[in-house]
Amino acid sequence: MIIKKNISRDDIANSIHKEFGFSRKECLEIVNDLVEIIILGLEKNGLVKIHNFGTFKLKKKSSRIGRNPKTKEDVIISDRYVITFKASKKILKSINN
Repeated sequence: MIIKKNISRDDIANSIHKEFGFSRKECLEIVNDLVEIIILGLEKNGLVKIHNFGTFKLKKKSSRIGRNPKTKEDVIISDRYVITFKASKKILKSINN
């Protein structure tokens, strides 16, 4: 297995294809459906827990003053939601061993 810094949906679908033998199209649909379920869960509940994997959570960030590093000009950064992820204890234990 080749370890990359970033993986795409295609990379995940290809891994599923190699492991289970489903068609590439089916594997990509599985990956896209999973991502869509996570997005819809965040939109509806603000929280998605995946057992033995981790928790995706929406967090509201307040507006603040930022600075353009190139021009040094102050800019107001509007309030917004960000997605946070907290890995499960099982995943953390696996990574730290």
